[in-house]
Amino acid sequence: MGYYSSGDMNKIGGPLSGSFPGINTPDDLYEALSKIWCADTCAPRMRSEWSPENKTKGQCSVTAFLAQDIFGGKVCGIPLGDGNVHCYNDLGVFVFDLTNEQFGEKAKALKYEDNPVQSREDHFAKKEKQIRYEMLSARLKTYCDMKSSLGEEEALKAYNEMYGLD
Repeated sequence: MGYYSSGDMNKIGGPLSGSFPGINTPDDLYEALSKIWCADTCAPRMRSEWSPENKTKGQCSVTAFLAQDIFGGKVCGIPLGDGNVHCYNDLGVFVFDLTNEQFGEKAKALKYEDNPVQSREDHFAKKEKQIRYEMLSARLKTYCDMKSSLGEEEALKAYNEMYGLD
């Protein structure tokens, strides 16, 4: 996997609901999101840097809040020094950051301890961020439902056709 994790994933207890068929672990979530992250779900200020090769760019907060919906826990933010924070998930027994790849080699310097808890209300006060979160959630649900009924290969083909992706 291409994401940061620390702790015992076996102790997280699985998803809070069955809303996203096939998403039982952060690994499953990362695998599915890797197929659906896109420029539309990227933060507008970072879209010029987004690419299929850097698919996690600008996806941290919407991804972390979606992961919180699925697994519970807290969303925490690493202060980046430019007034922004990088969001990740803390489940107590397991900490994970599905979008740390966007930092390349600098990801090794990210510290996942003693960071402030992030408020959904504060983040979603930016309407565009709430829209991106809702889009990512809806697209994940669509992909999971398709995969559940069609299988992975056919689901990905149908999903890409539906959203005009390669």
